[in-house]
Amino acid sequence: MAQENLEAVLNDLHCKYKSLQDGAVANYIPELAKVNPDLFSICVVTVDGEVYQVGDDKQLFTIQSISKVFAYGLALEDHGRDYVLTRVGVEPTGDAFNAIILDEQSNRPLNPMVNAGAIATTSLIKGSGPTERLNRMLNMFSRYMGHDVFVDMSVFTSERSTGHRNRAMAHLMLNFGMIDRNIEESLDLYFQQCAVMVNCYDLAVMAATLANKGINPITKDRAVDSSYIKDILSVMYTCGMYNFAGEWAYKIGIPAKSGVCGGIIAIVPNKMGIGVFSPRLDARGNSVRGVKVCEEVSQELGLHLFECSRNNSKVQPFCN
Repeated sequence: MAQENLEAVLNDLHCKYKSLQDGAVANYIPELAKVNPDLFSICVVTVDGEVYQVGDDKQLFTIQSISKVFAYGLALEDHGRDYVLTRVGVEPTGDAFNAIILDEQSNRPLNPMVNAGAIATTSLIKGSGPTERLNRMLNMFSRYMGHDVFVDMSVFTSERSTGHRNRAMAHLMLNFGMIDRNIEESLDLYFQQCAVMVNCYDLAVMAATLANKGINPITKDRAVDSSYIKDILSVMYTCGMYNFAGEWAYKIGIPAKSGVCGGIIAIVPNKMGIGVFSPRLDARGNSVRGVKVCEEVSQELGLHLFECSRNNSKVQPFCN
């Protein structure tokens, strides 16, 4: 698809859904309830470093659960897939992101994209203490985004003081021997990773880095070992949209991850990364506008991973 056509698609979708008022901002974290619900941006970054963006693309917000994708990649680099798989499963749950459900038979949380699994994943990040572990996490995010990153301390403090459900999950996992690090240290790191500040452009660059075999298409720096890309994208595809993952795979058909910030990242392997930001969420915690935009982008550009078997010239530029 020509550059001007892609720009036209994004502009049309932004105009089409800007007036959509369905959904509500997350309010279980007090600081998130303060966000302007009308913010809306879309950004696409190709593996060649081309950038297409529309809307409030420079507006900063906290990354929230989208961070789980990248923490999982760091845990894989720290320990390898075989060990990580003994600590965190890869099965979709069909339950909400904050469900207190553990697989007692395998003695693991079900997958790294739900909160319990993400806390277990974060507990695996190496470091001699909380400062080193946080710095390693921030440096990892910097490689993906191509610039220094920081934690919004007001959101971190808000999550830390109200995160009783996450704290309960951590204690349950400690009880079953699923995590063995200091609970408060691991929870603090988890709350901090969720409070990392990004904008829609950052999301698209991070997504494009995964699409580009782990190399940031803007800086050309490697963010994650390419051997773990298939692990990350596989879990995103099956588990990244929580109890909407099956319908997402059926209708949209590309790996993705949402967050209660209102962000969504989607990855077209070897082609592009997509970032959408709109804070109004549906009942499952996914951005209402974000889901609509990704569905139409996938249909318009022929991005569904299984659509490439069709003899359709519109699809060919995005097929391997």
